[in-house]
This record gives sequence, structure tokens and C-alpha cells, in this order.
Amino acid sequence: MISAGDFRNGITIELDNNIYQIIEFQHVKPGKGAAFVRTKLKNIKSGGVVEKTFRPTEKCPQARIDRKDMQYLYADGDLYNFMDTETFEQIALNQEEIGDAMKFVKENEMVKMCSHNGSVFAVEPPLFVELEITDTEPGFKGDTATGATKPAIVETGAQVLVPLFVNQGDKIKIDTRTGEYLSRV
Repeated sequence: MISAGDFRNGITIELDNNIYQIIEFQHVKPGKGAAFVRTKLKNIKSGGVVEKTFRPTEKCPQARIDRKDMQYLYADGDLYNFMDTETFEQIALNQEEIGDAMKFVKENEMVKMCSHNGSVFAVEPPLFVELEITDTEPGFKGDTATGATKPAIVETGAQVLVPLFVNQGDKIKIDTRTGEYLSRV
């Protein structure tokens, strides 16, 4: 149990049969009346954000989130298959459970599975990936004064905006959190 007076950013709590992560918190002591804690909570499973106030002495159970490294094996229609590299146990998750997390991940790459009480609610891809460009239009020489970008398709099928000097067949580094081009490799 954690009291509202001990809230910090990033802590996960259980509230109303849901798991929330504290995005923002603020201790408020008005001139008249009792102090309170104003928070912004993100529902980990649905992604929704709610605002809630607590008395500083209120207690909430702290949620334990397990993160485990697993290897992405392959996609079979709507199912994504993963394997625990220690026990060789395999699990399959459907597209709705994963969302957009796998659009930059190649087969046989390691990902983190986030679970609470044994049920997986999210897949975290590596922060940065190196992928080859399979399709893009050629850039024009000298057309770089404005820092212009062009769309490119990478080997996983995702679309990324890249600078004009990047060509088909180049390997690039991508930030998976934002989907932005970082550099050529």
C-alpha cells in the first residue's frame, strides 16, 4: 500500500479494478481547508488519462508490473508469436492486444512483455531499431536547403519520413517511440 502523500511520477497503482500509472502529481495546500493531492493517471490497459484528487492519508495498493524479455518469432495472420528464450515457452497475442508496437520490429528481435498478474497488456519494442529501406523515390541533388523529407517504406512495411539524400537499400536507425528517422547506419 502506498499513501497519496508518497506519490511520484511513474508509480503504478490499482484503483477501481484498473491499473493506473501516475503521469503527474501535485501536492496542494490551500489557505483554507485540508491539503490534497491532485493527480493525472494513465490507464495502462486502455491508454485513457483521468484526473483524480486524493487526501494525503488515502492509501492505494501499488501494482506490480512484470517486464520480461521475449523473442518475436513470426506473425501468423492476426496473431503475433513470441518465445521466452529461457524456458522456450511460446505465447501468441492478437493485433488488438499489441496495437502499433510491432510495426518496426523484425522477426527474431527481442521485445519486453509487460504483464500484471500474468496477463500481458503491452509489448515494448526496443527503443531504437536499424532497418533497411525497401522503397523510396530518389532525391534530387541540391534540393536540401529546406531540410525536406520524403516518405520511405522500411523492411517491416512501416512508412517513415526520411531526408532526401537517403536511398533505397540504405540502412537507417529509427526511434520506435516516435517513428522518426535518426540517422543512416
